[in-house]
Amino acid sequence: MSELAITVIGHDRPGIVADVAEALARLGANLTDSTMTRLRGHFAWTLVCTGPGAAEVEAELAPLAAGGQLLATVREVRPETEATAAGEPYLMSVHGADRLGIVAAVTRVLAEAGGNITDLTTRLSGPLYVLVAEVDLPRGAAAGVSARLAEVAAGLNVEVTLRPAETDVL
Repeated sequence: MSELAITVIGHDRPGIVADVAEALARLGANLTDSTMTRLRGHFAWTLVCTGPGAAEVEAELAPLAAGGQLLATVREVRPETEATAAGEPYLMSVHGADRLGIVAAVTRVLAEAGGNITDLTTRLSGPLYVLVAEVDLPRGAAAGVSARLAEVAAGLNVEVTLRPAETDVL
């Protein structure tokens, strides 16, 4: 069994998730983690599964990509070793008038503090730009990060909020 990272992108249409999931199920591939979204009419899905080798999965997905409507890539990856939580979970939200450099500026603050972004979503709705990110921050770093984000936000003329996140309970 291999662990595979798969990306599927293309013009959105009903049934893409079902088509890809059925193809993987036919091969006995177990879908473990995934994230999917629509971006301005474009479909984007990234997933990790365990199953047969990359060549077999690529061959099974090839008919879905025929005609150029979808692009599917498959790569073998090393299984993640169980890691303990590296920090404390936070949610960061940013909103304000759209302008160049918002994502670069606020994520640089996180990176400089040793923060790790675990999920990030952005949306442009008319002139309003919204960013929501899940972030793991080193223990005790939140106050300093909040202060630095406030400085950056003032320079960008946006609002930034950083608050503790509730952890997933499974």
